[in-house]
Amino acid sequence: MSQEIRNLEPQALWNKFADLNAVPRPSKKEERVIAFMKDFGTQLGLETFEDEIRNVIIRKPATPGMEDRKMVTLQGHLDMVHQKNNDTVFDFDTQGIEMYVDGDWVRARGTTLGADNGLGVAAIMAILESTDIPHPAIEALFTVDEETGMTGAFHLKAGILKGDILLNLDTEEDNEIGIGCAGGIDVTAVAEYDEEPTPEGSVGYRITVKGLNGGHSGMEIHKGLGNANKIMNRILFDGFDNFGLQISTIKGGSLRNAIPRESVAEVIIASVYDEAFEFDMQQVVNDVKNELRTMDSNLEVVFEKLENTPQNVMPSMAQYYFVRSMYAAHNGVYSMSADFDNLVETSNNIAIVTVGSGKLEVMCLTRSSVETAKYDLGASLQSAFELMGCEVEISGAYPGWTPNPDSAILAALLPIYEKLHSDKPNVAACHAGLECGILGVNYPEMDMISFGPTILGAHSPDERASISSSQKFWKFLLAVLANIPVK
Repeated sequence: MSQEIRNLEPQALWNKFADLNAVPRPSKKEERVIAFMKDFGTQLGLETFEDEIRNVIIRKPATPGMEDRKMVTLQGHLDMVHQKNNDTVFDFDTQGIEMYVDGDWVRARGTTLGADNGLGVAAIMAILESTDIPHPAIEALFTVDEETGMTGAFHLKAGILKGDILLNLDTEEDNEIGIGCAGGIDVTAVAEYDEEPTPEGSVGYRITVKGLNGGHSGMEIHKGLGNANKIMNRILFDGFDNFGLQISTIKGGSLRNAIPRESVAEVIIASVYDEAFEFDMQQVVNDVKNELRTMDSNLEVVFEKLENTPQNVMPSMAQYYFVRSMYAAHNGVYSMSADFDNLVETSNNIAIVTVGSGKLEVMCLTRSSVETAKYDLGASLQSAFELMGCEVEISGAYPGWTPNPDSAILAALLPIYEKLHSDKPNVAACHAGLECGILGVNYPEMDMISFGPTILGAHSPDERASISSSQKFWKFLLAVLANIPVK
């Protein structure tokens, strides 16, 4: 780990982030980071325990003179999204994140950085460890599996938390104070088909879509970023209609909550179309590149002839319905909120597409701040895939966090922010899944708010955290803790 990270200000925050990032912590494999966090709390002599689902809770008494203030629950999630570039050699299960400083940014070498939500977790750790930061009684809640199911928040039982106020430190713009978020559902379509032998006189191609930025499928869905699965389908659709292209395999995307950056397909065409196919495909690729020239200028689509032509392919009629269903399935922003300016209300991410060996699967993440709209778009996707003969499952539903403009902690935070920065924050709901909505089911009386440092490119290898913003965030957090209302 580079010492330059540990020398950054505030050192208390960046040192804890460096410690945390040395511990592998993929979603659903948090055993090591849970042990790390329990050992951290125990070594400080603080009340430390885990609940039935393995969330870690650490409690620290108020500093002298702050005993009459309301108790604060500081909350962040332990897991991180694991994404890397194809040419990056890295084992997330055994290696710590390799970080470096790039101007005002901290980045990772070819992988996600883990600032989501590692900086929030590190800030909580630094406060727990501190001896000179004024604060009320604190309860730190470190949840598990936020990124792939919010399992920790879902299974946190009523009665465990004691805080009156919850500060969620998982927002990614430092001028934003979050008061609401979207809920989500997983839409999964599966089907089987009888493969057929590749016709004589065929030539095989590997088509690779790469170089896209990718990103957070909630916070960045409005940016018009390229979706590798939709781009691949556009190519396959054209190749099928014009040249009788047949699909052998497809593998695109890897996580529901990440806009897919890469997709690889192996296909066959009749050798007589070889030259015309490559020419026509280049025209399609040029069109896509032109459309995405602003947001995804590094898009590449590579066509490679295969030495060994695939032996089996999807039958023409099955493929006919598949590529058309993929075209019909909505991806991106579906509707904007009428209540909040510039807030995406409902969206879908066609996240993962897998085809081969007689099976196909399409996995989506559908989000909305309106419960009925979430299921309405889910039904639209279900219809598109059922028309091609898929079985469709809608699962993993989690609630949104309904904004409360009358929040007492919001009223307390606003003048603190304005005094520190001579500016007003953006008070908003976000189009991402925060744990506040889920936690609020069992803790309806807890006053909740969310804020954090600026993090860009979350859920992608381009993830980066602003150093100057982390200083702003830290200063604001300490001021908030020093000014928590009395009981």
